[in-house]
Amino acid sequence: MSDIKKLSELGVGESGIIVDTHGEGWLRKRLLDMGVTKSAPVKFKKRAPLGDPIEITLRGYELSLRKNEADCVDVEVNK
Repeated sequence: MSDIKKLSELGVGESGIIVDTHGEGWLRKRLLDMGVTKSAPVKFKKRAPLGDPIEITLRGYELSLRKNEADCVDVEVNK
């Protein structure tokens, strides 16, 4: 069985594949516009000292997301 976590729950250096993007209206559209889509590989790079925002590598670029945005993304974690 695969391990599914929210993007915000990943640890530094963990990676996986996006399996779903949740959220309502503008938030979901914003995530999809940034390339946070199903089947995209993602790697968790770092977390700000107070935990928000986080930085990920997605589709060859660095992306910073707020924790509430990252809570809307489910990731199948690579073992």
